[in-house]
Amino acid sequence: MSRVPSDYRKFYNCPNEGILDPDGGQPEGYVTKDGSWAAIPVMGSKKKLGILHNGEWMKICRNYNEAVSYIKKQIVIEKKQLKKKSLSEKSL
Repeated sequence: MSRVPSDYRKFYNCPNEGILDPDGGQPEGYVTKDGSWAAIPVMGSKKKLGILHNGEWMKICRNYNEAVSYIKKQIVIEKKQLKKKSLSEKSL
């Protein structure tokens, strides 16, 4: 019986990190703890990252910092919408 860890980032290791270009930014990308958001390197580019949310392609960002800030901003927006929705359901 396999157990799924709560931190999905442990699955995505870069085995060839030493041969990658050090000026290319963050070649490993970024994955949130729950695994619903990810920033993955775009093929053919050294710095661009594609944003995925629940398997759906969302956006292409110019660099790692922009990708991470976009993901964090979207998470905050989702939490606000969920809170607003739950409050409106309670008032009914």
